[in-house]
Amino acid sequence: MKVINTSKAPKAIGPYSQAIEANGLVITSGQLPIDPATGEFAPGGIKEQTRQSLTNAKAILEEAGISLANVMKTTVFLSDMNDFAAMNEVYAEFFNEPFPARSAIAVKTLPKNALVEVECIAAK
Repeated sequence: MKVINTSKAPKAIGPYSQAIEANGLVITSGQLPIDPATGEFAPGGIKEQTRQSLTNAKAILEEAGISLANVMKTTVFLSDMNDFAAMNEVYAEFFNEPFPARSAIAVKTLPKNALVEVECIAAK
């Protein structure tokens, strides 16, 4: 296994890696909408937070030498399923056909009370 780490995404806030590469796959940890330059959430609402979470995931994948085009599966965690349409609108800005498989799950709370968190599984 190879650890993937970049300063272009927020540092892990616990005992985990930004991503792990193994057997031709890159699996990212869930990306909160933290701007790595400020250490704070992207200002705004669900759209801005979704954009930042996906930007963080993109930076990690790029550090691994791949792109969002390599993503096979995403999981999107939402603190409120009423934000699904707005999240989906921003999500569509980041992915092209063939779109990755995806799960979208509403959860009670996310770390630091984020509105969204996104994780990816990509193939090299």
